[in-house]
Amino acid sequence: MSTPSRRDRLRPVELLGLSALIGAFTGLIVLMSTRVAFQAIIWTGVAFIASLVGIAMFVLALKPKQDELNDIEELDSHS
Repeated sequence: MSTPSRRDRLRPVELLGLSALIGAFTGLIVLMSTRVAFQAIIWTGVAFIASLVGIAMFVLALKPKQDELNDIEELDSHS
């Protein structure tokens, strides 16, 4: 079995980073508009979790590429 490429291994980190960026942006906007730090922290967490779930749903909806299909078939044949 081949090892995943560096790009494949870092893909989850990219998605977490994008969610963190969306959360930080939301928290900054809330902090600048309300001047309440606790409320900004709460909205940062809400935005992070909501964007993480949304991105995960989009990733699950993507059709796998031919290479991925071949890997799945190879793993199924070994079982």
